[in-house]
Amino acid sequence: MKKIVAVVCILVAVMGIVLIGFQGGESVGTEYLRVHIRANSNSEADQAVKYKVRDAVVAYLTPTVAECGDKETAMRAIGEKLTAVAQVADGVLREEGYFYGAKASLRREEFPTRVYDGATLMAGVYDALILELGTGEGDNWWCVVYPPLCFTSGNGNIVYKSKIMEIIRKFGE
Repeated sequence: MKKIVAVVCILVAVMGIVLIGFQGGESVGTEYLRVHIRANSNSEADQAVKYKVRDAVVAYLTPTVAECGDKETAMRAIGEKLTAVAQVADGVLREEGYFYGAKASLRREEFPTRVYDGATLMAGVYDALILELGTGEGDNWWCVVYPPLCFTSGNGNIVYKSKIMEIIRKFGE
């Protein structure tokens, strides 16, 4: 009986934390690190090269992000690689015949509500890796670096682990 009560208490606490995280406003993005790759323009060519840059940057950052156990660690690790991220993007741009360059930065920005593979990120202020291609005035591609929604081990399969489920399973043993 004590195990059931403990499990119920944990579930109630988790649900409360989740509900607080999705209320909107400035505190919404405290657990998320987003990535935005902003195209030079909305021309077909600039939008196409944005996706090539995305593929190269995600491939470059995936091993780094895979080692991160929390958002702060992910921010620190990516912050140390900002110059390299811009260089990866510049390399793709040059290979494709574009010479307008790329700028990478980590900063807090206001974002609208977005849905990604069924996960909704409410409007609010989020920490983000911003990669601007050229003027950065075109449509963007976005994802979540932490927790990882778009960074995988390379095989396309994302494996989600829940610390809470691990605790619950231990109570059941």
